[in-house]
Amino acid sequence: MNEGIAQRLRGAASEGPQALRLSLRELLQLHGEGSGAVLLMLMALLSTVPIAGAGTVLSLGIFALAGAWLRGRDTLPLPERLARLTLNETWTRRCLHGLAWTYERAERWMCPRWQALCHARARFWWALWIALMAALIFLPLPLGNVLPGTSLMLLSLGWLFRDGIALLLSAATGAVGVGYAISVGHLAFAAWQHMGAWFGL
Repeated sequence: MNEGIAQRLRGAASEGPQALRLSLRELLQLHGEGSGAVLLMLMALLSTVPIAGAGTVLSLGIFALAGAWLRGRDTLPLPERLARLTLNETWTRRCLHGLAWTYERAERWMCPRWQALCHARARFWWALWIALMAALIFLPLPLGNVLPGTSLMLLSLGWLFRDGIALLLSAATGAVGVGYAISVGHLAFAAWQHMGAWFGL
């Protein structure tokens, strides 16, 4: 990752046509590389965008990427259905600027440290973490994609920059997401019980 990628993304946002609409494949091509961490970053970001059905499709792609990590592979052939997932004009520009801002800040704040967390032996546990976050994204919870998506973005950046602190932040953010999902589930179950009692079921 470097500032050149951020400039390329901002250039695509400002110099593109008025009706700019990019697919996941085109966003990946703008990065000039197809590593698993970059693909995870893009899928995690898009999972937080309010597009009907996107979270379900992306969660399945994230599951597949977690499986590739478990097998020690850093890349994943992009399924055609996932590659064709396209943002509308507004969200295309927002995502381009958001990615550029993220990479610029990462260049300033992140550096190789606590690299034991980025070791190949830790890859198995991070793959399980990716699968857990994908499961949260899959669940139909209100705003339930934001925290796991953010966790996966931090994981991607931490892996790209070999920054163990970013990986710890990923774990902390994801843990809050797990707590949120449990809380929402508990409230939903309590509401169901209350309705059952009210209707005499």
